[in-house]
Amino acid sequence: MLYVRKYKKFWLTGLCVVLLLFPLVVKNEYVLNVAIMAGIYVILASSMNITNGYAGVFSMGHSAFYGIGAYSTGILAYHFGTGFWTGMAAAGIASVLFGLLLGIPTLRLKGIFFAFVTVSFLEILRLVTMNWIALTRGPMGIPGIPTPTIFGWTLSSNRHFYYAILALDVLVIFLIARVIHSRTGRAFMAMRDDDLAASTIGIPTFQYRLLALAFSTFFCGLAGCFYAHYVSYISPDSFEVSETFILLTMITVGGMGTLSGPIIGAVLMVIFPEIFRFLLEYRMAAYGAILVLMILFRPEGLFGVPGIAGTEGILSKFRSRTGS
Repeated sequence: MLYVRKYKKFWLTGLCVVLLLFPLVVKNEYVLNVAIMAGIYVILASSMNITNGYAGVFSMGHSAFYGIGAYSTGILAYHFGTGFWTGMAAAGIASVLFGLLLGIPTLRLKGIFFAFVTVSFLEILRLVTMNWIALTRGPMGIPGIPTPTIFGWTLSSNRHFYYAILALDVLVIFLIARVIHSRTGRAFMAMRDDDLAASTIGIPTFQYRLLALAFSTFFCGLAGCFYAHYVSYISPDSFEVSETFILLTMITVGGMGTLSGPIIGAVLMVIFPEIFRFLLEYRMAAYGAILVLMILFRPEGLFGVPGIAGTEGILSKFRSRTGS
């Protein structure tokens, strides 16, 4: 066991060195842009894993909270000229508030029924951003979102954005790990494995589901804020239901209910369409095919543990609750 721990520390140290040196060695701006987008998706996939992988709450609306975070900071910057930190605070708070407004009346729904609610919420949000011209500028989008300044450091290049998203990734993963390895995390996993048994031993399952949704939506909001300031322009078509399916594919490929699974899945599924750019117009079909193949042949994901988490366990719970 001691040897295994030293082995893991060795690879973790090597990975940190590679990540820190990556933008110093790789000068190609396109490659750095792909790395930055992978970092954003690491946060999104990890946040979705809190609900879908650890708490057993199957949500399909995470791109909505991603959009809420982006539009919160975008609206404040465009209409009021606010900066990055104000926008980030607003993005996180707004995402949590909308998550609570959605979850309080609906989280008592189980399985696929809550998933239907989140998809409906996502579509409602898309229609609002498309048609509330005075606030969101509709299909024209919000341009001119300023370059962020962090502790006096203006992010003026892709290299700067790379280090910023790397730092944010480390912070988010650290916070998620602390939660998962706490009493709260154990309650999440108890609900995921058997919510009836969890409630019989005194775990307030509704409150913990709501807490898991709040954690998850907060991190989605942070990712949305960073994305808005990075691309400096947002529009409704950046936060459609297809984004949720991409996130679902990422955590399914990597492994639900693990810390490393969403990270690996996000990196792989961001790099995949860039390598096969000639298939770009069929990207969603490719994601769908990968998702089906993983469910059929490796439902726990590449780094998941069989029988603990994954699409197999979630789908079996759906079947038992719907009687199919």
